[in-house]
Amino acid sequence: MNTVHSVREMQARAADARRRNRRTGLVPTMGYLHEGHLSLVRLAREHGDRVVVSIFVNPAQFGPAEDLDRYPRDLERDLALCREEGVDTVFAPSAEAMYAPDASVWVEETALSRGLCGAGRPGHFRGVATVVAKLFHIVQPDVAVFGRKDYQQARVIERMVRDLNWPVRILLGPIVREADGLAMSSRNAYLSAEERVRARRLYVALREAERLAGAGTREAAALRTRMREVLEAGGGVDVEYAEVVDARTLEPVERVAGPAVALVAARVGATRLIDNVELGG
Repeated sequence: MNTVHSVREMQARAADARRRNRRTGLVPTMGYLHEGHLSLVRLAREHGDRVVVSIFVNPAQFGPAEDLDRYPRDLERDLALCREEGVDTVFAPSAEAMYAPDASVWVEETALSRGLCGAGRPGHFRGVATVVAKLFHIVQPDVAVFGRKDYQQARVIERMVRDLNWPVRILLGPIVREADGLAMSSRNAYLSAEERVRARRLYVALREAERLAGAGTREAAALRTRMREVLEAGGGVDVEYAEVVDARTLEPVERVAGPAVALVAARVGATRLIDNVELGG
């Protein structure tokens, strides 16, 4: 396995792979890898001749009061996990390598990114779109794999690829959960034992929405109300949103009459968590 820190070296490796007609699968991550990430690596392997994992805590997607400095990092552990999974190359650049001091060009999606996490994290999706665009230029993947847990992010990236005519196929891997249902996330490392118990309510709330929709409840307001009730029962969970949206447009719906998604975002202690389930129409 190769570990690359230089943008120029990564670009040279990408050009060599293209010359040899080797399909590249890219898995963009911010590191502190877990089974959810590794499942994406396996999916990328199914669709490419070589797998590149990027490990980069992207400062452009963090707000000034967010957890950039304390975001969990363990590069040596990440490299060991990638080696075990047969990753061909890990691209782990520095912030200085990725952003010039006077960087002034950004990529911004302006429709799908407005609500949900975009409403509470101004500039977040501009940072996401920009770094993914840069990774696509540097790694030159044929396929890029993202997780469904970050549902809004995935849809924003799909729209960016469509609108900018990028020859990259976007694949979405399923949410991987802990035994208690909590969606795997690097930020779960922040949770105390007590907070971990409270955090499980995110999935319980989503399962309630899924159950009600499956039983015939079509009014989205009823689903939203029930999710909030579950999230707030017992206290200790600060709800940012509990929403039901159209799966394509991400606009709130009045009735579940087609493909829809129930999404929640909440803080448990100081930790912000997100999760979602897809609802049938």
